Amino acid sequence: MAFYFSEPSHTFGEYLLVPGYSGENCIPDNVSLKTPLVRFNKKAGETSPLSMNIPMVSAVMQAVSDDKLAIALAKEGGISFIYGSQTIEDQAAMVARVKAYKAGYVTSDSNVRPDQTLEEVIALSEKTGHSTCAVTEDGTAHGKLVGIITSKDFRITHCKPNSKVSEYMTPLSGMTVGHEGITLSEANELIWEKKVNQLPVVDKDGNLVSLIFRKDYSTHESNPNELLDEKHRYIVGAGINTRDYMDRVPALVEAGADVFVLDSSEGYSYWQAKALKDIHEKFPNAKVGAGNVVDAEGFRFLADAGADFVKIGIGGGSICITREQKGIGRGQATATIEVAKARDDYYKETGIYVPICSDGGIVHDYHVTLALAMGADFVMLGRYFARFEESPSNKLVVNGQYVKEYWGEGSNRARNWQRYDLGGKKGMAFEEGVDSYVPYAGHLHDGVGLTLKKVAHTMCNCGALSIPELQEKAKITLVSATTISEGSAHDVIVKTASVQG
Repeated sequence: MAFYFSEPSHTFGEYLLVPGYSGENCIPDNVSLKTPLVRFNKKAGETSPLSMNIPMVSAVMQAVSDDKLAIALAKEGGISFIYGSQTIEDQAAMVARVKAYKAGYVTSDSNVRPDQTLEEVIALSEKTGHSTCAVTEDGTAHGKLVGIITSKDFRITHCKPNSKVSEYMTPLSGMTVGHEGITLSEANELIWEKKVNQLPVVDKDGNLVSLIFRKDYSTHESNPNELLDEKHRYIVGAGINTRDYMDRVPALVEAGADVFVLDSSEGYSYWQAKALKDIHEKFPNAKVGAGNVVDAEGFRFLADAGADFVKIGIGGGSICITREQKGIGRGQATATIEVAKARDDYYKETGIYVPICSDGGIVHDYHVTLALAMGADFVMLGRYFARFEESPSNKLVVNGQYVKEYWGEGSNRARNWQRYDLGGKKGMAFEEGVDSYVPYAGHLHDGVGLTLKKVAHTMCNCGALSIPELQEKAKITLVSATTISEGSAHDVIVKTASVQG
């Protein structure tokens, strides 16, 4: 007969944290939100080969994770997983743009010859989005450097479009350059000393090697948590499916993707185990997360199959209708609690720590803290990030309010059938997501900053200065519906603009 769970499953909104003792050093400025992203041998004293500075990743969704949002989130210390429901070429191009955006040493992607025209310079700048063009003898990224031309060197309204670059560029003789081998620190000192916006680096023969920009230094100063690889490039992830992964992964590796996740509504399957095996055999250094699961059995299956992290959650997303369409799923809090215990048991048995990600069910900022306290190493967010300026969807005015479009990968609009693939014929049998709007929430930097302040303050209320300490010390209580309503403003007339005197 069927197995029946003895207790109902619960959502984050049914729990509250009970304060613990806060010592004199337990202040928000002392809180560390650093967290591991992929598996490691903890008992052997290893650390995770890939960690984040904040416990937040963006969902593998068309309306959420493109290169623009990936850059914005990496600046804050988190990771975006570029959506995979697009062509391999387009997804790889998005990953490549993230890796090229902030590198310290940037390979120039905007290059012209001195005999080309200003019209061609403008066209190139519009294509790449970069206003600085290196001028090399052959117009290549590593040709002999002869000058540089930027949008500040000419006004197209006052120049003939067919004027030559050589007439308006700053020639090499008037430029400050660095030589191959210069450190990033030395380059930045030279940039500030000479008051230039960019420093070309050349080899012993005068060929352009790379460019270093003043703005990249100031960016790091204002974003101390930014997440960079060993080459000072932003960290970025990519979503993949269980159909074309052997074609998609090589292209994404070539583009520079740091981590992958098998994007599926239900990950306890033969197909995910096969994909993990195939990818790790061909790319032994690739880091691949898997999911989604909602119980210990699903976690153990994926951990044994080699998942580098495991994603939790079925049907809890704000645009997901899987539960009403198929009747499968589980309350996100209960699922997180059970999988966290399975993760800890797996670590005790094997010495291997497999991070877990709570995906879905986050409505309020404090739900992030609850998910972490219940054992999640980080959370994946869709609706949350879709609200921001940097998300790829359109910003509209609906009923006098700014909104952003937001649709599920299982909606008719996205038609990401691979995410719901159960083998057999290709295609979607029915929808598992909706098309919607979310209130516009400004820029990601401000929104994430506010959320993390709330997380840090709540952690201090619990007497914790790190996520592992929070998981050890947290006291969590299940609450009644009356308790929930008591926690909001009640029995008063809340002042609004229309009633304020």
